[in-house]
Amino acid sequence: QVQLVESGGGLVQAGGSLRLSCAASGRTLSTYVLGWLRQAPGKERDFVASITWSGGSTYYADAAKGRFTISRDNAKNTVYLQMNSLKPEDTAVYYCAARRNFLTEYGYWGQGTQVTVSS
Repeated sequence: QVQLVESGGGLVQAGGSLRLSCAASGRTLSTYVLGWLRQAPGKERDFVASITWSGGSTYYADAAKGRFTISRDNAKNTVYLQMNSLKPEDTAVYYCAARRNFLTEYGYWGQGTQVTVSS
């Protein structure tokens, strides 16, 4: 089992920045992929970014490239999502998720954290 707890959401003006954190616990994450996904009201949940726990390889959705940065701190078992140049369309509930590898679905989810970007 993997437990994930997000923090860092809030209200920010367009052009501002936020950093989301996801604290992971429960088992060794060495082979896992940790990701951030988001769901806006009335829309499906979309991929934002992911990172491999062991090698730190990163992947981004087109909407996140150049503005968001995913990183991890192995010592703290924490994954971060630094979001800059935020836009109103970034408003959503952001979820941290984990999967065993790229061949599996995300099987572990955090509770989500609300990000609201005002225009």
